[in-house]
Formats: sequence, structure tokens, C-alpha cells
Amino acid sequence: MEDHKASHYDELKASLSSFPPSSGVYIMKDASDQVIYVGKAKNLRNRVRSYFNAGKDVKTSLLVSRVDRIEHVVTRNEYEALLLENNLIKKWKPRYNINLKDGKTYPVIRITNEEWPRVFKTRNIYQDGSTYYGPFAHVTHLDRYLELVERLYPLRKCRGPIKAREHPCLYWHIGRCAAVCAGKTSKEEYTKRINGIKRLLSGETDELKADLTKRMDQASRALEFERAAEYRDILSSIDALESEQQVIDFDPDMRDYIGYATEGDLATFVVFQMRAGKLVGTDMFNSRVFGSEEENLEQFLLQYYGTKGSVPEKLFLPHVPDSSRLARYFTDQHERNVTIAVPQATRDQSIQRMAAENARQDLEKRIRERGNLPALRELERVLALAAPPLRIEGFDIAHLDGKYPVAAMVSFENGVPDKSAYRKFHVKHLEGNIDDFEAMREVVARRYTRVINEKLPRPDLILVDGGKGQVTATTEILDSLGLKEITVVGLAKRNEEIFTRESSEPLVLPEGSAPLRVLQAVRDEAHRFATTFRSRLQQNTLSLETLQGVPGIGEKRGRRIIQAFGSLETVAETPPDVIAKTVGIPEEKAAEVIRAIRDSS
Repeated sequence: MEDHKASHYDELKASLSSFPPSSGVYIMKDASDQVIYVGKAKNLRNRVRSYFNAGKDVKTSLLVSRVDRIEHVVTRNEYEALLLENNLIKKWKPRYNINLKDGKTYPVIRITNEEWPRVFKTRNIYQDGSTYYGPFAHVTHLDRYLELVERLYPLRKCRGPIKAREHPCLYWHIGRCAAVCAGKTSKEEYTKRINGIKRLLSGETDELKADLTKRMDQASRALEFERAAEYRDILSSIDALESEQQVIDFDPDMRDYIGYATEGDLATFVVFQMRAGKLVGTDMFNSRVFGSEEENLEQFLLQYYGTKGSVPEKLFLPHVPDSSRLARYFTDQHERNVTIAVPQATRDQSIQRMAAENARQDLEKRIRERGNLPALRELERVLALAAPPLRIEGFDIAHLDGKYPVAAMVSFENGVPDKSAYRKFHVKHLEGNIDDFEAMREVVARRYTRVINEKLPRPDLILVDGGKGQVTATTEILDSLGLKEITVVGLAKRNEEIFTRESSEPLVLPEGSAPLRVLQAVRDEAHRFATTFRSRLQQNTLSLETLQGVPGIGEKRGRRIIQAFGSLETVAETPPDVIAKTVGIPEEKAAEVIRAIRDSS
């Protein structure tokens, strides 16, 4: 096996001599023909050869260990390579390119591009002419701005096209709607309100505060103390929001500051957005990176600003990969001339350092949460894997004497549970028989057929709860699906023996050893998840049987009651009229249900 890998490595390295010394994009694929990395180069031959030089770091070694072949596309210049790389990353979403899907997305305030614009909170950016303000790191700040907008500049409340009405809605009567549908606000006045909102959100509040102060004084002199207090509260809200801005200067330019930190294959990117001299919000993104610093930064910038409706006038970076290439991108794609530079002024250096410090702190937190990478490397060694098993998926079967057969899959990323990727399965084809091997075949087939069809990430290692029989059942299905390259191991509870496809004899690791603890954690979590699922299914079935004992409550109504209230205990404590309205049954029947539950307990 090792000789085969070494031979393939040498063949792959030798094939690079055919790459041209010109600009272009290189495409790395794994053994299953999946694109795992896309990069660009000024000189394709030299850049790709650099991956095979001696003394590679761990992240480069990991990437190269997954490469089966490398293809390339020649471009006329570096700028074309930049655009092609960006488009291919969007199209294929390679596993080892920067992926910002999991980054923290802060909400923004959107002013729509309509005849009668609306203002609201959103996390989605559409390039339709709408104006956006933010992002806001603190949602409470955003909500308070929207509250101010509604009090100072009421707009229409309704969505979609304006429908003429004879009388305005209640919101108009309480001063929270423009009632354009009833002709209560002219187009000229509405436009003035929109412009006022834009000034408020841009921090241009001097004129507004002077006007509010004048109104407050007038109301006070007229003994309209309630109105004067309202103006006072609005002024206090504006002052409070402005004082909470951590960074203030007097430069009106739109400026973005990028800070990032990397450690191994982990990276955190932070964007500070300065608008009208104030820090209005931050964006933070986490990713894994496998390119050079220049490649990583460029890929981030293109992905980040590719989702934005607007770009800044000035962009400050810790270092500039190629300012002319990036500037041309902003001009071509966003129709704006963006000045790109490393900060020189003390003020700009200070803000950029703040962004970098935020990135560093987040990265340190991620490293702490990442798990035990040394243990994964040791597991790689003892199982003779091609690389550390950064993604492990574990399976367990659960039933109660053949009833309620279920299976569960857990996912560990970098040795830490990734609960968003957990999956539950109802085992469908046993027909009351007890056959854990057949159950494993069924759920593995269902899981990895979906992985193939939906091009989901593939695990580096699959762990099944059991011995040689479960390993064989699993590998048979993987082989039939063309996934023979995925390693499968079984961990038997009795003596904590590890079974593999290749060996008839189990592997026994020292008790308490780091790699064994990783496998035990996956096995125990899969068992817990499967057992909990089976127990809940059993409880729901027993609950359904109790409900169906009430005349007039069949399976359909019974399931509706369980779905609505979760448990029989909750149903028994709920008033009959609430049950009746919620599930659509007569109140008398709801009372019968409650009595039946109480009698059965």
C-alpha cells in the first residue's frame, strides 16, 4: 500500500513538467474525481511544483495527500486567472478552498429600491439598487435604530404594491405609518423622510439633533410636557447609540479594514467598516485555508465583496497581494474605484490592528475548541491512514427486541462533535426481524448514496459500533457505491478491540491512549444519540396508543396532538379549550383525552 502511494506521488510530481510557465488556474482532484482545491498562478509550472518541495508544512502535506491528479487552464493574464479562480470556487465549492458559509453574518438595515421605499432588518444582500447600512455586531443597536426611524420618519407598513384605501390603518393614527395608500403623505414628503433616515444611519445627526432640541423647547414652553419628554427620549437614544460606537474619527470616507490571523490550516478574517467617521459594525468569518497568504487573502476579498451590494472607497489590508489586480476587480465588478493600501497613518494602523486583534482572539478560541489534533495524527499512524481523520462519522443501531429499529450517525470534525451534521434513520426493511448487519447495510447505503448525489463532504474515517461483521457489512455497501477509499473500523465494547477491513485480527490499543479515546468518544456519542432516538420513538408510540384509546381519536388526530404538545404530560396540564383550538377537535373530546391520560398514569 505504502509503495503504491509513493509510486503515485512520484507519477503526479513528474506530470507537472507538462505544465506551461504561464498564468492560469490549477484544479486539484481526489481519487473520486471531486475537485478539492482551485488556485491561480502567475507561473503554473512553478506554483504547482512548489506543493511538492521538501519541507512542506502540515496543511500543505494534508492537501497533497488527498490529490489524485491536477489539471490546469491557461489564461491570458493574471487578472483573468483571478476571475476564473473565483468563478470555479463558486461553482464547485472545493473542500480545501476558503469557504465563508459558516462565518458569523451580522444583520444590516435595508432601504429598498422601490417607488415608496421600505426600511427593515435583513441578513441578505441583493444587488437591486437597495441601500444597506451596517452590518451591526449588536442586534439591539440595529433594533433601536429602527425604532428611531419609525418614530422620526414613519414610512408605509404594507409590503408589495400600494393598494388605494379610503381610510388609513391604525398605525397611521398612532403616528407609525405614512398612509400613502390613503393619500396622507405626498411623494415629496416621503422622499424627505427617506433622506432623513439615510442621514441618521450615516451618522449625520447634528442638524437632526438641533431640530429635535428646538421642538423639545417649543413643546415645553407650550406646556406640552408629554411631547417634550418624547423629544427628550429620542435625543437620548441618538446620543446613546453614538456614544456606543467604539471608534470615531472625522474622515467621511467609506473605509474597510481587514484583519486576519492564521494557524496551520485555520484562519479568521475580520472586517471593520467605518462610515461617516464611525465604526458601524464588524464582520467575522472562519475558514480553513490551504493556500499561500496572498491566495487566501485574495480569495477572501473576492468572496466577501462578491456578496455585497456596495464596496468602500478605501480598503486597508495588512499587506497588499496585488493592488492593481484587485482595483481592476472592483472597477469591473462593482463600478467603483477603490483605493487599496497598507495603513500608513497612525489612525488607520490603529483600527487595522484592532481588526487583527479581534481575528487573533477568535482564532485562539477556535484552536482551543478544535480538539486533539495530535491524537488524530496518532490515529492516522496506528490505522495506516493517508492523513489525519479530520472528519469521522460514527454509526450505531438501536432497537428494543426488534421493535422501534433506528440508527444514528454522529459526525466529529477535528475530534469535536459537529452536532449540526448528526443524522437519524428509521430502519425500514427488517419487518420485525433482529438483524443489525442488515440494518447497518440499509442506513449506510442511504447515507452515502445521498453523500454522492448531493456532493456532501465525505468522511476520512467511518466508525461502526461492533466487530468484524459490522465492518464487513459497511464496506460491502461502500464498495458497491464506489467509495472503497473510505476507511471503516469497528470498535467492539467487550475488550475495546478495533476491527478493520484488511486484518482478520483485531487491533488493541493501550487503555487510555489518545487515539483510543477519540474512537471511544465517537462510539459512545453514536450510542447515546441512537438510544435517545429509539426511546423517544418508543414513548411517542406508547403515547399514540393511549390517545387512540379515546373514542374518536384515531392515528391522525393522535399524531397531531403529540406533534402540537410534545408529551402526554403537557397535554394533561393544558386546558381543554386550548387543546380543542390547537388540534381542531371538540372541547368535550379534549376533556376526554385529558381524563384518559390521567387515568393511565
